Amino acid sequence: MKKTLLFLALACASLSATAQQTTPATAPSAAPAGYTDLMAAAVKELYRTGDPVQLKELASKFERASAAAPADWLPAYHRAYALLIATFQGKESSDVKDKNLDQAEASLAQARKLKGDESELLVLQAYIHQARLGINPMARSGKYSPQIKEALDQAKKLNPANPRIYLVQGNQLYFMPKMFGGGADVAKPVFEEAKVRFAAARPASPLLPAWGERQVLSRLKSYEAQAAK
Repeated sequence: MKKTLLFLALACASLSATAQQTTPATAPSAAPAGYTDLMAAAVKELYRTGDPVQLKELASKFERASAAAPADWLPAYHRAYALLIATFQGKESSDVKDKNLDQAEASLAQARKLKGDESELLVLQAYIHQARLGINPMARSGKYSPQIKEALDQAKKLNPANPRIYLVQGNQLYFMPKMFGGGADVAKPVFEEAKVRFAAARPASPLLPAWGERQVLSRLKSYEAQAAK
């Protein structure tokens, strides 16, 4: 509750200051005091939870953070990720899930306008495409499967060391029917590559994207469990 009130206070202070400025609207705004600590706490919470309600609350926090620091791309990015994971974890209807993903894509577009890390943005775009595909795989595979591959290929060209590329690629192969070149066996080396990449990754800031390692390790653990049977 205290974090929420602080975010509201920061947002209000930012909006008030903006109204009094005479500089152009495109001029970058410095983040208010305490912003980094509050964002770091929210990001940490984001990566720990899988509860859809909590994820949507965090999405609202990041939206307020965007208002408090309108030049920073990271709140919009993390809001998109929170909405995406809430969609994966939620049990809403297909229409509601698509609307949630529409909001995630809108936040992603905002992060892109603010010149965010393009490799990270492309991976998250591919992940959103996967969520849309998962809503109705039979009807949507022809549209979204090529878009997922294209986004991941572009992300890899920009930064092949990004571990989240291999997580999303592994997921795509894992759930793809064997007749189309997918399956658990095909996905396993990609998840193993993701594990190596995560071990080497060292984010320069606690605010930067760092999700995915827990998912990779969980997937690899499931392979070990299957082999032990």
